[in-house]
Amino acid sequence: MDTVWIVVIVVVVALAVAVALALAAQRRRQQQARERREEARAHREEADAKARRAEHARLEAEEQAERARREQEAAHELRQQADEIDPDVREDETPQRT
Repeated sequence: MDTVWIVVIVVVVALAVAVALALAAQRRRQQQARERREEARAHREEADAKARRAEHARLEAEEQAERARREQEAAHELRQQADEIDPDVREDETPQRT
């Protein structure tokens, strides 16, 4: 009968160890999931910040392009006025703007 108790004790200990290992593995997976969520949150925050900076840069570029277009238009108008005033420029020599 002593061997039966030894077998029972060994089985109970083995089951306890298996349960402990399973619980430890579950806790490890949960911790890894928390770490991955945190990393994903950090990536999303960085992506949002980059998107905001990119949008700001795009808007600035559009504004700068509009300013450049207006400057070109003003330069063209001044050149036309200069050509109209200059007695040495003939009308057929004035470059046409497209």
